[in-house]
Amino acid sequence: MTTQPTAASAGPRHLQGSERAGQPETRGIDLVPVDERAGRPRQLFAVWAAPNVSYLSLAVGGTLILMGLTLPQAIAVILVGNLLWIFTGIIAASGPAAGTSGSVISRAFYGVLGNKAVLVLTGWLIAAAYLALNWSAASVAGISLATRMGLPDNSAVHAAVICLIAAATLLIAIYGYATIVRLYAALSILLTIVFIVVTGHVLAEADWSYAPAEPLRGAALAAALGIAFTIVASTPLSYSNSPDLARYLPRDCSPVAIAGWTALGAYLPSVLFTTVGALAATSLDMTDPQAALESILPGWFVPVFVVAVVVNTMTNNGMTAYSASLSIQSVGVRLARIPAVLIIGGLGTAMTLYAILVWDFLTSVNTMLQLVVVVTGPAMAVAVTDVLMRRNRYNGADLLGQERGGPFWYRAGIHWSGILALLTGGVTSLMWVTTSSWTGPIAAAMGDFDLAIPSGMAVAATVYWACARLLGTVPRA
Repeated sequence: MTTQPTAASAGPRHLQGSERAGQPETRGIDLVPVDERAGRPRQLFAVWAAPNVSYLSLAVGGTLILMGLTLPQAIAVILVGNLLWIFTGIIAASGPAAGTSGSVISRAFYGVLGNKAVLVLTGWLIAAAYLALNWSAASVAGISLATRMGLPDNSAVHAAVICLIAAATLLIAIYGYATIVRLYAALSILLTIVFIVVTGHVLAEADWSYAPAEPLRGAALAAALGIAFTIVASTPLSYSNSPDLARYLPRDCSPVAIAGWTALGAYLPSVLFTTVGALAATSLDMTDPQAALESILPGWFVPVFVVAVVVNTMTNNGMTAYSASLSIQSVGVRLARIPAVLIIGGLGTAMTLYAILVWDFLTSVNTMLQLVVVVTGPAMAVAVTDVLMRRNRYNGADLLGQERGGPFWYRAGIHWSGILALLTGGVTSLMWVTTSSWTGPIAAAMGDFDLAIPSGMAVAATVYWACARLLGTVPRA
């Protein structure tokens, strides 16, 4: 078996070649050489904090109160739902171990050919949908700012704002890892300052004794809690790209530290600002989150807040577009990483134009967050199960090899344990999900009780573990 050099032989700990902050990253899915491994796990805190100091979190928090939950119930869901960030952290540890992207590491889960089919769904379509979701939030804010500046409130201006935000975001993805690490460290501080000011005004207006006009009880309360959990937990489940942001770390970095800093960097701001959104909804009409928040902010601060919203969604989508471009390469499309960024960006922009010009923003947010877990939940369960079964022992050179008979060719290029786990987990999740457009038959029979995430993840993890053990396709570490 081919082995990778160890970090002990890495030489100086700095980025070499073209992989430097301020220069476009040329590396795609190829193996990161040991002499280009640098940094410490703690730098992942800022990388994950910046995109999660989020306006979208404020909107989700407001949604929980609009659903009829009390403030303590909403906060409990926020605390528990965001615990799923630990899964994002666990799979991040596979990045330094393998030295390549998560979309290549997943060949261990699905096989060389099976992985291509999975990536078309998770790496392209769902990634493009999340680009559209976040760009929609940024565009709503940017369009508001354009109107304040005296520009006409029409579709042409709206489309121009969307395209400008998308173009600026794609620059982050084009410049890549080193720029993201350097830039996000500063942006996480600036965004936190802006959103803390917003938080102060929300706390001053919050109704701490708030109670719904008609408190939910029994089956209605259980249904609302299930849907709320799905909405909150869908965000950490969507980040299967965490190995991409950790792969430049030295191989000898502690997996526990990588998992911890990744999860903590995302968990803290997600909990804080989703809670602030829930508090805002106790006294404000959060059906239009931006207008509601602007109504309590000083006039001079509103443009600062709007710019922060736009920048935050750009940081989020910069990571998504970066990883999606690697997924395109992993599927086998013969493109350099930068053209791949432009392709996924174009698809996301088209979906954003539709969401803003045709659909309602808050409806699109809630519906998408509930439906994507049918795929992202089982996919995350398979990934985490594989990492734990292998004890995070991956070999990047073997993963990049696609020849017949290789260690990840399995049977006819497909790892049926992974494919079967993903399908059974997805079908189970679909039976338990509850949305405005689809209610699974089991959820309907249980009074619209949404257990899409725990049911789908439990089935996927169990099927993957059992099949891999039975077939002997995942070696015991």
